[in-house]
Amino acid sequence: MTAAEPIRLVIADDQAMLRGALAALLELEEDLTVVGVAASGEEAVEAVARTAADVCLMDIQMPGMGGIAATTAVRAASPRTRVLIVTTFARPGYLRSALEAGASGFLVKDAPAEQLADAVRRVDAALRVVDPALAEASLFEGANPLSERERQVLRMAADGRSAAAIASEVFLSAGTVRNNLSSAIGKVGASNRAQAVRIAQDKGWI
Repeated sequence: MTAAEPIRLVIADDQAMLRGALAALLELEEDLTVVGVAASGEEAVEAVARTAADVCLMDIQMPGMGGIAATTAVRAASPRTRVLIVTTFARPGYLRSALEAGASGFLVKDAPAEQLADAVRRVDAALRVVDPALAEASLFEGANPLSERERQVLRMAADGRSAAAIASEVFLSAGTVRNNLSSAIGKVGASNRAQAVRIAQDKGWI
């Protein structure tokens, strides 16, 4: 009787020190092995495709393609690979978006080491793992009220860009951009653009 093959992992996180720490931690487990690391969503998709990993541990906020979009891409490129989100950002909106993108689990980075290893095993076994406190918060927060276009213009407005500047980048009129911003402000219950951005970021809606 031969021993079971270890669960093959790819770790995607833009912080090199944290990537290394997670890899070292999980390599201590006899049934887990790290076969690839990535510093961006694009690298995560490539690493999964190259290694045929069983589970990809995915951060959310990374340069270029973020973790939510990368989750969708990983699942499309390698349907048998499960995605476990491991992030600092414990926001209900991120949880909903991650699950909608095809993630099998969602944990915050301050979870105990044994909980992380167990989550990897459960996700590999086609089970769903979600931080309990975040799951409860998600039930009370409700779904993201913003349309995809409203999310886009709010994200672009976050760094202070004007409606005209946003319009030139997304090939819309300045009036249409202002209408989208106004709609987003109303939907999140804010009084101005800056407050709308802050509320949407805090809830993980953008």
